Amino acid sequence: MLRLTLLLLLMGFVAKCGLSQNQPSVVQTENGNELEFPWAGGMNSMQFGEIDINLDGKADLVALNRDEIFNVVYTSAEGNRLYCFINEGTENEINYNLSPEYSSLFPELYNWAIFIDYNFDGKTDIFTYSPGWGGILVYKNVSSQTLKFELVVSPFLTSQQGGPIETNIYVTYGDYPGIYDLDNDGDLDILTFSPLGAFVDMHTNLSMETYGHADSLIFEKTTSCWGHFAENDESNVLYLDTCINMNAQLAIPEKDRHTGSTFLLLDLDADNDADLLLSDIDYPGLYSLTNGGTTQDAHITSYDTLFPSNTETATIFSMPVAAYIDVNNDGIKDLLVSTFDPSIYKSKNKSSVWLYLNEGENNNPEFVLYSKDFLQNKMLDFGSGAYPTIYDWDGDGLEDIIVGNYGYYQYSYYDVAMFLHSVYRSRIDLYRNTGTAESPKFQLWESNLGDLWKEDLLAIAPAIGDLDGDGLADILAGNGNGKLLFSKNLGDGNFEVVDDNYFEIDVDDFSYPQLFDLDKDGLLDLIVGEKKGKIHYYHNEGTEQNPEFVFVTDSLGKVNVTDYTLSYFGYSTPHFFRLSDGTTKLVVGSEQGLIHYFEDIDGNLEGEFTLSGNLAQLLDTSDISFDRGLRTAAALADFNSDNKMEMLAGNYAGGLEFFNGQAEVLPGWEEKEVNDNLTIFPNPNNSIFNLETKNGEIINSIKIFSLKGKLIWTKNNLDTSKSRISPNLNNGIYFVEVRTSKGMNRQKIIIINLF
Repeated sequence: MLRLTLLLLLMGFVAKCGLSQNQPSVVQTENGNELEFPWAGGMNSMQFGEIDINLDGKADLVALNRDEIFNVVYTSAEGNRLYCFINEGTENEINYNLSPEYSSLFPELYNWAIFIDYNFDGKTDIFTYSPGWGGILVYKNVSSQTLKFELVVSPFLTSQQGGPIETNIYVTYGDYPGIYDLDNDGDLDILTFSPLGAFVDMHTNLSMETYGHADSLIFEKTTSCWGHFAENDESNVLYLDTCINMNAQLAIPEKDRHTGSTFLLLDLDADNDADLLLSDIDYPGLYSLTNGGTTQDAHITSYDTLFPSNTETATIFSMPVAAYIDVNNDGIKDLLVSTFDPSIYKSKNKSSVWLYLNEGENNNPEFVLYSKDFLQNKMLDFGSGAYPTIYDWDGDGLEDIIVGNYGYYQYSYYDVAMFLHSVYRSRIDLYRNTGTAESPKFQLWESNLGDLWKEDLLAIAPAIGDLDGDGLADILAGNGNGKLLFSKNLGDGNFEVVDDNYFEIDVDDFSYPQLFDLDKDGLLDLIVGEKKGKIHYYHNEGTEQNPEFVFVTDSLGKVNVTDYTLSYFGYSTPHFFRLSDGTTKLVVGSEQGLIHYFEDIDGNLEGEFTLSGNLAQLLDTSDISFDRGLRTAAALADFNSDNKMEMLAGNYAGGLEFFNGQAEVLPGWEEKEVNDNLTIFPNPNNSIFNLETKNGEIINSIKIFSLKGKLIWTKNNLDTSKSRISPNLNNGIYFVEVRTSKGMNRQKIIIINLF
């Protein structure tokens, strides 16, 4: 009886915390195809690496999204987002499963990251930018039972560069260095452009010469003209067979000096030396530079400006960055190409991850374009920016999702001074809820709601409400010019823009409106966020048929989400909402990524709202950071009729994330059975239980995760059909993930320790 009582208590705990609630994991395209991981958060400028994330002996995929702000003091990791994809593919198969529960196991990465095994111990290490120093941090992979990294070089990697002391290997936030065993001696060397540009420095690793192993990072600059070539200081023009007049670069004006390039070193022609893929800031392509020299004296003898020339050329504005990774599990490395430009206003977004499969060899590749939206086509991705609002658009009693964005990339051009400009255009998408009150399901219903695409606007932020009392939902669109556009619903599926300067409201830049009855008088009021980080409030003193929005304050609740240590702007995105008891709350997204939560609003519209740390409690979750990337925007509603709030959060990467009681688990983290050959018993148990397979299936590894998705116990290399384990778990519910010779199973177990 005690056992049953404890079981019921545990089940009650799960229901109370919302951990067993069904989240809207089903999202469909316009054609009804389901997205595999819709709530991943979007992708813009991506860098990829291969690393065994779950320690099963198989290379997985890690991806760093670079969307950053330029800080007042230095560039930090603000806006950078890390994605983990577990490799579920078999030979010649591409199959990755988004696994966000592993992201917290990685260190903070800044602006760029290179995933490479520097000490050749079989574990992938990490080189990343050192913020504030213009250099390189190094993290060593020291994984044993779980993925783990140790900072071994800080604040920056040094090199003997002709002076009496070692000095910083200078790499900016806008450069992506080359790391490779260039002299073929068993340790990794580094290529960077000179701080003054034009020529390439080689920093030779002396670890093998000094200690006979690759575990140390001892560098000496051995040449200031690797490859005997130079790059024009003002363009991507290359000059071969030149190492002369190197001192002339000292006279280059600061504005004309080298400002950014990416390197990828690989053998392109099977001659056992390092060739180079090179890109440059503000330019769209990769140049392949052929090394006609030796491992001891590189000499670039030719280059191809249309790489790869045998298939569609990698032309991705701006500044492509490439990774050499085996994506389809055939033992041959493929090429992943995305954008690297540090400006968030110059790069492609919706289709910015190009995958080239290698039909050649690792040292003699032949690349064929496979996809221009690798992984992006499996998630909600609105280009740059995602501004969600929640509204029952079709009046069926189910909450729908309406999303604006900063814009979709259209094209790039150079002005007369050869400066790069990129053009974006914004629209609103409607995802209609085609599920039920308890189990929502969303399908793309309209990809240009209100026909605002033709208005050629940036940063459309939709506010929805009946603004003329005709019973139809109209659109009030904030946008980059700081004004408001009123698009009237004509009732036949068409809209008419009747005012592009609604009530002559102008908040200077990036208006973000919400229609909400703030003072509970039965009329919709108008709240507007803006670039400076504050909130404007306009009280409705009219009627339902003829609203009259009157300015009250440009500092509602004394809210200001600008972090002046990082930026001069806040990009406030306010969203007021009410709980089931009628209490008013507020969340506000920001440029830095934090989603701020405010309370003490009712009866206090002239006072100061209270910044609260209870957002996780409101969403029945824990251990979640509400810093979700650059320029966040959030909206809350009760999607599944349980009298509890769920939250959608958008970010500049163009995606949405979904948060409720399963926020820690996140989409895709659920029970999964590839076959029924595995039995876990007893269940419930007291943290001692058995795993048994049938039909000759072999257990390879066992991992146990909390419901929050945190890896807490693992055992590898079992090679058995039966296993009895005692992981010493506390009372609760867990996921047991078992990888076998025939696939993967994930099942829930309940732990009850009676004494």
